[in-house]
Amino acid sequence: MIDMDNQSTVTEFRLLGLLSFPEMQPLLFMYFLIIYLLTLTGNLSICLAIWADTTLHTPMYFFLVNLSLLDISYSSVTLPNMLVMLFAKIKSLSFSSCLAQLYFLISFAGSESFLLALMAYDCYMAICQPLHYATIMNHRTCMCSAIAIWIGGFIYSALHTFFIARLPFCGPNKINHFFCEISPLIKLVCMDTYFNEVLVFLLSGAVSGSCFLLISTSYAYILSTIMKIHSTQGRRKTFSTCASHLLTVLLFYGPGFFTYLRPSSSYSMDIGKVVSVFYTTVTPMLNPMIYSLRNKEVQAAFKKAMGRSRK
Repeated sequence: MIDMDNQSTVTEFRLLGLLSFPEMQPLLFMYFLIIYLLTLTGNLSICLAIWADTTLHTPMYFFLVNLSLLDISYSSVTLPNMLVMLFAKIKSLSFSSCLAQLYFLISFAGSESFLLALMAYDCYMAICQPLHYATIMNHRTCMCSAIAIWIGGFIYSALHTFFIARLPFCGPNKINHFFCEISPLIKLVCMDTYFNEVLVFLLSGAVSGSCFLLISTSYAYILSTIMKIHSTQGRRKTFSTCASHLLTVLLFYGPGFFTYLRPSSSYSMDIGKVVSVFYTTVTPMLNPMIYSLRNKEVQAAFKKAMGRSRK
């Protein structure tokens, strides 16, 4: 039992990152800098290419622009601060800055989870209900849905951040991570955190689980429809319209489920740190590549945009 009266309140956190390997920090700086630049370049290029090509002003590409904006936001919450830590060797974050980083990180992650579910539903409508697609997935529906997923992410994050902010942090203040995240923060709380761990599990499970259920159900209907197509070429062409989205879902939910939806007793800080860095830095960089390499319409938009820039 910790005597709360003899403990001082933590006012800042020290992020350890890979402090035990200082010789790797210049290499890590270059690694994260290249990833961040590729993330910004790739996602901004997709946004500009879709904006410039009016033939891509459809629900699918509208949601893809939102995905790119979320990936940029997602990376910008963590990577610039990681670069400052590695370059200037400033390892500390104030309590309020740490909570702010946590809030926006969860906000964009929650919004992306909602968006991927919405994109799966869009694929379902396009493949399984083509006659009703234009009526249901109209401009107003797309705009309202996009606004809802952004607001939903901010509300979801507010719940997490509210309960974390109310916890007593009275030392130690060293976070074994590159950025502020729920699991490492909870381990620094000077009280029994069973209720909070259950709450994190339930909130994350409710949002991620419901979104993943919608995605799984959509793809079950999509695969059923594809299997009814007689020609192999027709099946391949139909499935290719949602293959990029499916790969993005696997990259997003795989590490996320590994990090949040498992007992705290089996949580390893070192493994969790690597997994978290992957889905907050590498996945946003890969998404533009996945959509541009597999999508001929996006490739054509890139070529058209490059042709205009040369004139």
